[in-house]
Amino acid sequence: MKPKITIKTPWQFIASGFGSGLSPIAPGTMGTLAAMPFWFLFATYLPFWGYLLIIIISALFGIVICQKASDELGVHDHGGIVWDEFVGMWITMICVPVSIPNAILGFLIFRFFDVLKPWPIKVIDEKVQGGFGIMLDDILAAIFSLITIHLILTWIFPIFA
Repeated sequence: MKPKITIKTPWQFIASGFGSGLSPIAPGTMGTLAAMPFWFLFATYLPFWGYLLIIIISALFGIVICQKASDELGVHDHGGIVWDEFVGMWITMICVPVSIPNAILGFLIFRFFDVLKPWPIKVIDEKVQGGFGIMLDDILAAIFSLITIHLILTWIFPIFA
């Protein structure tokens, strides 16, 4: 039986997306939703370079916190570890204009790639272990999502861009 993630340690609290990964139903989806208000704040109030800096620091920090939380739980990539979803969502939304339709679109696209894990994401998810592996598959899903949302906003729904 898989151990339950808690918020009793700082590593698990942050890795669980400040508790959003504690959801018994679809913790990854809840973590992605919990990342959206942060995206709104970062995209609205930070310069572009500041937004990118937050993503880079959060991704590097994520490798450490996801590893520590995994070690505490004794399980690689526990479902309640959702910090990777936070960073993935923020990458997905790079240079996407802030709006509710764009937020919904970005959310749906990122969840699609994160859940489906097309090649090479699935291979990375299966082969790369530790905190780096936990973060890397979501970063790749986010890059796929970033490209997809920009293609959609440019070619299909330019009204939202």
